[in-house]
Amino acid sequence: MPASVDVPIDVVGIGADGWDGLSDATRAIVERADVVFGSARQLDSVPVPDARKRQWASPMLPTLRGAIDEFDGRSVCVLGSGDPMFHGIGVTLARVFGADRLHVIPAPSSLSLACARMGWAVHTTTTVSLVNTPVGALGPALADGVNVLVLSRDGTTPGAVAELLRQNGFGESRVTVLEQLGGPAERSVRSTANTWTEGAADALNVVAIECIFSGTTRLTRVPGLPDTAYAGDGQLTKAEVRALTVGALAPSPGETLWDVGGGSGSIAIEWMRTDPRCRAVVFESAPHRRTQITQNASTLGVPALRCVGAAPSAFEDLADDGPVDALFIGGGLTQDGMLDACWARVRSGGRVVANAVTAESEALLLQCVSRYGGSLRKFQIYRGEPLGSFTSWRPQLPVAQWVSVKP
Repeated sequence: MPASVDVPIDVVGIGADGWDGLSDATRAIVERADVVFGSARQLDSVPVPDARKRQWASPMLPTLRGAIDEFDGRSVCVLGSGDPMFHGIGVTLARVFGADRLHVIPAPSSLSLACARMGWAVHTTTTVSLVNTPVGALGPALADGVNVLVLSRDGTTPGAVAELLRQNGFGESRVTVLEQLGGPAERSVRSTANTWTEGAADALNVVAIECIFSGTTRLTRVPGLPDTAYAGDGQLTKAEVRALTVGALAPSPGETLWDVGGGSGSIAIEWMRTDPRCRAVVFESAPHRRTQITQNASTLGVPALRCVGAAPSAFEDLADDGPVDALFIGGGLTQDGMLDACWARVRSGGRVVANAVTAESEALLLQCVSRYGGSLRKFQIYRGEPLGSFTSWRPQLPVAQWVSVKP
């Protein structure tokens, strides 16, 4: 067996208090290592000869395995910030080398320290990382009465967070910026989002938000957002049908959806909003709609949504992605070969849902059941609208839906 399997990688968490915050046993691990990896700030904090220090390349991930494999058979120590398994280097190392290879010695995480300062329960505090994500990703986590901790990219993040809160009806929320947590230079600043006037914070900061909603339109994680939440040219699955459709697709954390015929991107967006680990790809032939889908995704807090060209030709560009967990056909069902191509890309146990509003596409749903099994349902939504001084029921287009689980 290769020596790299026998020699563990020591992963040592270091807080803002640096070397002084480590126990004698942990210091000994760092001192005896043949090589110590870390960021410039982390390496500067440990009394190890420069000849044994290795600063990560940027970007780190493409060179990570090669950098550590270079010291195959020798003792390797990797420095991480706080708890390396909390949005840290330990997670990446476990994915690349396997958990059995690692010996992790965590320090208190920024979440634990922030909750200790704020008096919050750790297990009920929502955490959102904006280290490598646009600030819009914070949106779906916001809810009245919820405590949210934001891991900042840099000193500009608090100001961006305050602006997002103001724009989304959370301007009365209490915002606390905690800098250099656990270190001798620890400092906190508190205000509301509406009255936030602070300049750039220390680069090492987290933002604690006590959410207070004072807006008019609530955007929750539950599918069926108001139609007005979406911009576009009117190609939109209406809220009630959207809720039924996402429910039929049955999203689960970590799963991937393909949305064929994206329109405004609403099905994929609401799939991703159900859990931050959900992923989706939208297939849309019209360039102007692809632009609009990307904008809607950013506005509604799922900037990681991918939007590509028309199905099924664009499937080939994602051939290496493997089978998907769920697939929705909202457009193009009558196109030759579309159904077969979609069915082929879904994993065993995955779900396929197709909606039809025209007589031609509805007729195809009968063929879907005949060829692939599943069930059919049809629904029509009525909305109350003014009729003079009275209220009338205005019917929406009826929608037929096919739902099937692939054997």
